[in-house]
Amino acid sequence: MSRAFVNEDNAAAQADQPVERQVSTQPNYVTPEGLALLQAKVAELQTLHGEQSVREEADPQWLADLERDLRYFNQRLQSAQVVTPATSTQKVQIGSWVTYADELGTERRVQLVGEDQANAAKGLINWSSPLGRALLGAQLNDEVLWQRPAGDQLIEIIRIEPT
Repeated sequence: MSRAFVNEDNAAAQADQPVERQVSTQPNYVTPEGLALLQAKVAELQTLHGEQSVREEADPQWLADLERDLRYFNQRLQSAQVVTPATSTQKVQIGSWVTYADELGTERRVQLVGEDQANAAKGLINWSSPLGRALLGAQLNDEVLWQRPAGDQLIEIIRIEPT
């Protein structure tokens, strides 16, 4: 008999156990907007879980994935440390909007946010990312070294806007 048939039941049982989402070991600093997003995500997942757990035809794998995500986002919500809104126009803080120029003079505008709120396409950068670490604590007109995987780059802080 083929081993594929012998292990079929084991494979089905393992499929029900999704791999847990990795929780960051760094402090979970969040902006007030980031906290609201986490709360909304937990509420959404709780609603979905309540709806699906009463359905007899609910996909067990989908339900297990949903429960895993609910555990993850509940933990992120419990560990959230809300930072006070950034108010300085002289020093970069979590929540600050920062406009910087690279060595070629190209300007970019980003906001430093928490890990769960980060979305590079919208200019929302994780405060602990390489760019976030380079910017955090910098002052207006400072040149800072952005240590990128593609190579280090000097950038100049040209504008800091509060939240």
